[in-house]
Amino acid sequence: MDRPIAAGQLKEKSVFQDSNGSAVSAKPACHNCSKLKIFLGALAFSFFAKGFSGSYMKSMSSQIERRFEISSSIVGIIDGSFEIGNLMIMVLVSYLGPRVHRPKIIAVGCLIMSAGAFLSVMPQFLMGRYNYERITVSVDNSSKSVSACSPASSEGPAVTDATETLSTMINAGCEKTTNSYLWLFVLVGNLLRGIGEAPIMPLGVSYIDDFSKEENSAFYIGLVRSSGMFGPTLGFLLGSFCASLWVDVGAVDVDAISINPKDSRWVGAWWLGLLICGTVNFIASLPFWFLPYSLPKEGENENLKISHLSVQGDHCKIDTPAQPQLKFSEAAKDFLPALRKLFGNPVFVVFIFLTILQYNSLVGIITYEPKFMEQQFNVSVAKAIFLIGVILLPVTILGMFLGGFLIKKFKLHITEMTKFACVTFIVAYLLNLLYFACSCEALQVAGLTAPYSGIKHLSSSKHIYMASCNAECNCKVDQWDPVCGDNGITYMTACFAGCKSSSGTGRNMVFHNCSCVQGQGLGLGNSSAVLGQCQRESCTKVFPYFLALQTACAFFLALGGTPTYMIMFRSVSPDLKSFAVGIETLGGRVLGGLPAPIYFGALIDKTCLKWGTKSCGGSGSCRVYDTKEFRNVYLGLIAGLRAGCCLLYLVLSVLIMKRFKPDGKEMTDIKNAERSASKELDTANKREILPGSRTSEESEETYM
Repeated sequence: MDRPIAAGQLKEKSVFQDSNGSAVSAKPACHNCSKLKIFLGALAFSFFAKGFSGSYMKSMSSQIERRFEISSSIVGIIDGSFEIGNLMIMVLVSYLGPRVHRPKIIAVGCLIMSAGAFLSVMPQFLMGRYNYERITVSVDNSSKSVSACSPASSEGPAVTDATETLSTMINAGCEKTTNSYLWLFVLVGNLLRGIGEAPIMPLGVSYIDDFSKEENSAFYIGLVRSSGMFGPTLGFLLGSFCASLWVDVGAVDVDAISINPKDSRWVGAWWLGLLICGTVNFIASLPFWFLPYSLPKEGENENLKISHLSVQGDHCKIDTPAQPQLKFSEAAKDFLPALRKLFGNPVFVVFIFLTILQYNSLVGIITYEPKFMEQQFNVSVAKAIFLIGVILLPVTILGMFLGGFLIKKFKLHITEMTKFACVTFIVAYLLNLLYFACSCEALQVAGLTAPYSGIKHLSSSKHIYMASCNAECNCKVDQWDPVCGDNGITYMTACFAGCKSSSGTGRNMVFHNCSCVQGQGLGLGNSSAVLGQCQRESCTKVFPYFLALQTACAFFLALGGTPTYMIMFRSVSPDLKSFAVGIETLGGRVLGGLPAPIYFGALIDKTCLKWGTKSCGGSGSCRVYDTKEFRNVYLGLIAGLRAGCCLLYLVLSVLIMKRFKPDGKEMTDIKNAERSASKELDTANKREILPGSRTSEESEETYM
C-alpha cells in the first residue's frame, strides 16, 4: 500500500525517494529565484528596447519635420500617435494583466514595436532624394562667378530663374515626395509602437511586485527602470550620429552639399536608426516566450514547492500552478467596481493628476529640447542630442537608481517616501526657474530681427524684407539660403545682401561686392558674405551654464521619481496594483503624452519668423524663430506645469500623512497583512487563484 510522505519530513530533510528507495535531493530553492532573475533581466532589456526606440524617435523630430516639410504641430501629432496606440489597449491590458500570461503578452508587444519601427522606414524608400532649398548653383563645376543680385534680372535669364528651372527638373515627380502624405507611414508606425509598448510597464512591474519580497520590490523596480534608462541614452547617441549623416548617405556626394548640420535645412539619416531599433525590439521579445505565467513568492519557494507535492507510490512529483481559465464575463463584471474603488481613493486621484502634469512637462522637454538648444544656443541638433544622451540621461539613471536604493536601505514607509519626493521636486523646480537667467542674444537677420542698419526700408508692406540696397535685385522673398556678412548680420539669401559676384563652389563659396553689407559703413574691400548663418559667440559661452543647471535639475527630479512611483503601490489594494499602473500610465499618456507635443509645437510655431518653401510650393518647416519669444513660451510652459506639480505634491503629502499615521489603523493593518501574506498565498494556490489578483476581504477593507 502506498504510504504518503509527510510534508514536514520533506521540509526537514529536503530529500525524496526514487523508485528504488534511494534518497534524492530536492531541486534547490533558488531554481524559481533564478527564473525571477531571468524575468528581471528580460524586462530590463525590454525597457531598454522601448526606451531606445522611443528616445531615438524623439531625437529625430527635427529631422522628420524638415524631411517632410511639415510644421512643429504636425510633428506633435506624429509624436502623439504613440500615445493613441497606448490608449487603444492600455486599460484592457492592465485590467486583464493578472488573468493572462503576462510574459507572453509582453513578448507580443515587443514584436508589434518592431513592426512599427520597420513601417516608419518605408517613406525613405518611396520618396526621391532630398533637395534642400537654395538659390546658388555651380555652373559646370567651375569657379565661374555667379551673381546673386542682377539689376538686369527682369530683362534676361536671372539666377533665380535658373534655380527654378533646375528645381523643376530635379523635382519633376514632387507629388511623390514632400508634397505627399508619406509622413503618415511614420504616424502609423508610431501608433504601432504605442500599442506594442502598452503591456510592458503595467504587466512587467506588477509581475515583479507579485513575486518578489516587499522589501525588494522597490529596489527591483528601480533597478529595472534605471537599467532601462540606458536605452534612451544610447537612443540619443544613435540619434546624434544619424543626425550628423546626410539623409541620402551613400547615394549622393556629400562634398557637393553646400550646407552643414547647423543649417536649418539640414536633414540627417533619420531612417537608418529605425532599422536598428526594429531589430533590437525583435530581440527583446525572445526571452519572454520561455517564462512561466507565475512564480512562487520570493523567499517562499520551498513552501510552495512542498504545497504542490503529490506522492503516488514511490514516485515524487512537484506540480506547478496551472494557469486559470480567463472568463471575460467575470472580468467585465468586476471592471466597474474595481474602477470605482480606485477613484474612490483620494490619494490615487491626486497621484493621477500629478502624473498627468509631470507627463506634460516631461514629454514637452524630450520632444523639443534639441530644437530649443539649437535655436537658443547656436548648437547643431546633432550636438544637442549627443549632450542629452551623454550628460542628462546618465544623471537621470543615477538619480532613479539612488532613489530606489535609499528606499531599500532605510526601509522608508509611504509617509517618508512622500516627504522625500516632495522635497526633491521642489528643489528641482527652484532650479528650473533659473533657466530664465540663461538668456542669449537673438539671431540678427536683416529684415526679420534686425534692420538694414542706416538704410531706410521701402514702405510697401509687400516687400518688408527689401531695402534700397537690394531693391533692384529682384529677390524672391519666399527663398531661404542664408549668408553671413562681414558685418555680423545674417541675410536670407545672397540676393538680399546685394552681392554682385562670387568665388568658389559648394560650402566654400564666398560672395563679394555686397551692397547691403557696404551700406553698414564697411568699405568695398569688406563687403563679402559666406554661406550659412552668423555665429553667436555670447550664446556659446552661456550654454555650459545652462547645461550644468539642467543636469542638476534632472538629477533631483529623478531622485524623487522612484519614491513617487512607489506611493501608488503602497496606497492601493494589492489586487488592484496592475490595474492602478495601467490607469496611471493611461492617464499620463492620454492627457499628457498625447496633447503635450501638439500644443507645445503649436505655440512654438507661433514664434516662427520665416517659413521655408516646399519644392512643389506651399509652406514648409520653420527656418528662423524669434528666440526671445521661443524661450519665454517654452520655459514658461514648463515652469507653469511644474508649479502645478508642486501644489499637488503638497496636497498628496497632507493626504498621506493623515491616512498613514505611524500608529494609525492603516499602518497596523498593513503590517498585519504583511505577516499573513505567506498564509494567504498558500491558500490562494490551493484555490487556484492567480497571485496578484483577488485577495482576502480583509485586504480589501484595509485600502477602502
